[in-house]
Amino acid sequence: MSAPNTLTATELAQRIDAGSLTAEAIVRAHLERIDQRDAQVLAWSHLAREAALERATVLDRGPRQGLLHGIPMGVKDIIDSWDQPTTYGSPIYKTHQPLADAATVALARGEGAILLGKTVTTEFANRFPGPTKNPHNPAHTPGGSSSGSAAAVADFQVTLGTGTQTGGSVIRPAAFCGIVGYKPSYGHFAVAGMKANTEWLDTIGAYARSVEDIALFRAALMVMPYRPIARLDKPPRIAVCFTHHKSELSPEGLAAVQDAAVQLGKAGAAISELELPAPVRDMTEGQRILSAFDGPRAHADEARRFPHLLSESLKKDKLAAGAKIDYASWVAARKLGETGRARVDALFGDFDAILTAPAPGEAPLGLEMTGKATFNLLWTYLWMPCVTLPFTKGPTGLPVGIQLVGRQHEDAALLNIAAWARSALT
Repeated sequence: MSAPNTLTATELAQRIDAGSLTAEAIVRAHLERIDQRDAQVLAWSHLAREAALERATVLDRGPRQGLLHGIPMGVKDIIDSWDQPTTYGSPIYKTHQPLADAATVALARGEGAILLGKTVTTEFANRFPGPTKNPHNPAHTPGGSSSGSAAAVADFQVTLGTGTQTGGSVIRPAAFCGIVGYKPSYGHFAVAGMKANTEWLDTIGAYARSVEDIALFRAALMVMPYRPIARLDKPPRIAVCFTHHKSELSPEGLAAVQDAAVQLGKAGAAISELELPAPVRDMTEGQRILSAFDGPRAHADEARRFPHLLSESLKKDKLAAGAKIDYASWVAARKLGETGRARVDALFGDFDAILTAPAPGEAPLGLEMTGKATFNLLWTYLWMPCVTLPFTKGPTGLPVGIQLVGRQHEDAALLNIAAWARSALT
């Protein structure tokens, strides 16, 4: 029998229901894995060992709590938890203890999830990295800013994890770590209790090792009935889009998209090519304007009281850069987002999902940077749902993924397509 920590959430739920596994056994298996591996991976900023075991014991005594009954979860340390420290990846908050759970934490716990601990984030979910290493090769970055959650799920230290994305902080780490990452349509997961970064872009996302688990997690976090992944009536129409940043793809990143398109076409998908319209090609800069503009506002208190505890990266990329952006530029970027979303939405009459790259290629060497978000910024700005799927390996043996992007608010349809695609690619 497979070790409990290697099973998916849906598999764990089935075994709990059948009486062949207990929540306590599941938690202990994950803690054993953490003891074996986390000195190399460093995915956790706080581990609630005893509290998780106590919660598992309570769950094992009672009736089924909900969709996530007995499932261990890791929460990015930019999201509040009432009973565990929330440091936002900054020494300013090293002793910070929120009074309430963030909405996503409370909802998951209400459905029976066990909060195993808080996972490492970059400083305020920006660029300055934490200590987490890629579980496939510790010399490489796991990506950011949701580095700890992605690495912990990939390394079988936890079953489900949450991340946040303002640029590429859910999708890119999933690709680098070789797991399934999901950034929902903007606003689908409540951000109450998340430390704000850029309010018009901030999106809470999810990590798992199967698309089916993402559907389960999504239902819990959206307080809606769970509907398992649906079988497609016919193969989807998929538009291949390299965006105007195609030249920035590494050979393995380019080959992954091309090879996936060929394999999906052989499986029956109608494959086409998508050239983005002019307004959308200008949106990468618009995303950076929105993100930087909010910097001096989101971090006003920290900049005023604790400037000596802020990284030079944050001071330069968010505070100084944001201070130079005027109101007219910010308004223009907001309007460009509205225009771009309307233009792209109209294109979906010709296809069902977009196939593109989630990152330039495999995870870069070194831990000083978390990789480029070039292939994520656009879709975040467009508020569209995105899914990373693990697909192949790069020249050094690290994971290389693909990204599927769906129509805004049609997240369930995108997950169905992603499940079909993953089956067709394996």
